Amino acid sequence: MFEFIGERYRQILFASWQHFSLVAQCLILATVIAVVIAALVYRNKSLSSLANGISAIGLTVPSFAAIGLLIAPFGFGVTPAVIIVSFFAALPIVRNAIVGLAGVSPSVVESARGIGMSRMRTLATIELPMAWPVILSGIRVSAQMVMGVAAIAAYALGPGLGGFIFSGLSRLGGAKALDSVLVGVIGVVILAFILDLILIGIGRLTTPRGIRV
Repeated sequence: MFEFIGERYRQILFASWQHFSLVAQCLILATVIAVVIAALVYRNKSLSSLANGISAIGLTVPSFAAIGLLIAPFGFGVTPAVIIVSFFAALPIVRNAIVGLAGVSPSVVESARGIGMSRMRTLATIELPMAWPVILSGIRVSAQMVMGVAAIAAYALGPGLGGFIFSGLSRLGGAKALDSVLVGVIGVVILAFILDLILIGIGRLTTPRGIRV
């Protein structure tokens, strides 16, 4: 395997950067979408239950089948990869964002409204910061999950380390096929670990000391 890495280290590094970039950008997009959805529904129990139900159902969808279905309308390449990774990334974040926002004490919200804050300002400056640790835990779970989903996106010729995995599996038993699979799998695990460390650091920098969990 070390010989395989030595021969293709530039290609491996480039694919690793593509993989990490795809997941990071989709995670940011998914976080924005999920927080907006949560902010719209968390005050209504029926809508919250509906959003949580859709999130739970979405997690049961096989990612390999989903990426296959997207090939017909969007073709091969980056577009189906971004859609599928963003979709799966948003699901855990939606649930945590709803839980986090709903868990903010009503008395704190009423106090903010009582001193003249608008609903939007209260959400932005009081509720979201207090819910942030719970939201961030959802982001961390999502990041680990979609790091693997991004590898499956290689089926649609998406960017990343999945290309090594599918290339090796397609010629399993041939020369260096197993090396190719192992490089892809181990690379995904390493990237997931690095991204989690980054998210832990972001959490320490962005969470007020008084509400750290």
